[in-house]
Parts: sequence; C-alpha cells; structure tokens
Amino acid sequence: MARLPRLTVPGYPHHIIQRGNNRQPIFATSADYETLLSMLEEHAAKAGVAVHSYVLMSNHFHLLATPSTGEGIPQMMQSVGRRYVRYFNQRQARTGTLWEGRYKSTLIQAERHLLACMAYIDLNPVRAGLVAEPGDYPWSSYGHHVGRRSDKLIAPHPLYWELGNTPFSREAAYGELVRAGITLQQQAALTDSALRGWALGEPDYVEELQRRTARRVSKTRAGRPPLATKP
Repeated sequence: MARLPRLTVPGYPHHIIQRGNNRQPIFATSADYETLLSMLEEHAAKAGVAVHSYVLMSNHFHLLATPSTGEGIPQMMQSVGRRYVRYFNQRQARTGTLWEGRYKSTLIQAERHLLACMAYIDLNPVRAGLVAEPGDYPWSSYGHHVGRRSDKLIAPHPLYWELGNTPFSREAAYGELVRAGITLQQQAALTDSALRGWALGEPDYVEELQRRTARRVSKTRAGRPPLATKP
C-alpha cells in the first residue's frame, strides 16, 4: 500500500515529530541542541513558518508550527534535516542516515487541541523521567512561555495571547495549564494523529480541511475529496 503524502495546509497549526534512526541519539553535546535550535530559527524564518512550541529530546524532537504556505514546513524540515545531519556526522566522525525516515506531522484543530499540544510537548521530559518539572529541562519552549527566558524561535499563537491581558497573567495561566497536565486520552490522540498523519479535530473541522485538499485527512473519510479537473 502506497504511503500517503504528508498533509500540509497553510494557516493551520501542525504537530511535527522527527525521530532518530533506530531511536539512536541525535544529540551528543549541549552544542548540538543549540545548533539545531539555531537552524530551526533560521529556516523557519526563511520558509515563513511560525513555531509555537518545541522540545528536543535525546533521540527525537517535537514542533508545533503554523506555515504561511503549503511548502513552508517541508522546506524548513528538509533544509534543517540535511544541514544538521552534515553537522552531526562531521562532529561525530560518522556517516549515513541520522533520521528515521520522513518526519511525521498532522494538523490539529487549534481551538480544541493547540494548548493541550503545547502542554504535551513541554511535558515530554517529565514523562520520560528526565526531570521532575518541565522548567528543569533546558531544551523546550516551556521557559519562554512562563517568562523565564526569551526564545527567538518562538512565535506565540493567538490562543496563547488569549490566556491573559498581561505577560505575567499569560505566563501564570500557561504554567498552571501545564501543571494540570493532559489526560492519557489526549496524550494518545496527539501521538497517534501525528504518527499516522490523520487530522485531529471535531468532524466539522475535518470536513473543512477535506474541502481544501485532495489528500484524505482522516481514516474514516469525512466526505469525498474533490475530483481533479482535466486541463
């Protein structure tokens, strides 16, 4: 069975996962984490992609991002992926692939899942047992969102701005949201949708997306994709 092309629609938030080949480490030193973040910042700006949240784990990373064009995320991920592999292989005197095939991604309904996805991303190091609190982990966007540091990579989503009328109130509200955590059902839905490439949202959201693309957006098709017209 042929694999589906990745679903990318401009103006919608996308949850992206890139894993190391055979779950091998993709970072060896702090400089490696810093280098990948610098590359993401550079190529997100070039590709017109707003990155709302991220976490870099030892053998994979997550992004939550909204592209301004249909090619923005593929361009960003291709450029970063190629440059980082060259950098890492040179530093580690290794050859061959670093990534576990193509990156995984899907669209999520912002009003229903965006803040939960941000919390899911920031809680990754806690779930992995690396830290007790998300603020103890240096390689995520949590510190930016709670006002502990300024991160040039981050472009806050409008729903984050709606958490409060002042920076302090937004930061406090987001910190409380992350402390409250997400349910196992939310966690499973966010993981599964990204890995399988099916859009995550209410039926009307899925139907709206389906009208915008010929690529199936859900396992149980929400309406037929439009037929291509002959030239």
